[in-house]
Amino acid sequence: MNPSTAAAVAQQPHWQAVCQVEDLVADSGVVVWLEGEQVALFYLPGQAQALYAVDNRDPRSGANIIGRGLIGSVGGELTVAAPLYKQHFSLENGRCLEDPQQALRVWPVRIQGKAIEVALS
Repeated sequence: MNPSTAAAVAQQPHWQAVCQVEDLVADSGVVVWLEGEQVALFYLPGQAQALYAVDNRDPRSGANIIGRGLIGSVGGELTVAAPLYKQHFSLENGRCLEDPQQALRVWPVRIQGKAIEVALS
């Protein structure tokens, strides 16, 4: 393998199956375990991008509760509201709309056949 091919292969994400499509709940969150971390998956079948994956740990409270948050839209941006303190996080990039010091980690996620896969870095 030549060096440019090796570099291209190294940059491709490794996808990990975490659950099945039938495990998802439309317009809601479910939580999966991914390499020692809890990841909240949000399935929004009516949206252009139907699937999002963010950290389940709320950075303000430290509780693993983001997957139980309410989905909504703030200023046209899809968000999840943290259950305890109600701060809104962008599902697209994880940033907190009320406090720029807070953010959720986001993962690339996809549907492959009947499997839901999350990209590992």
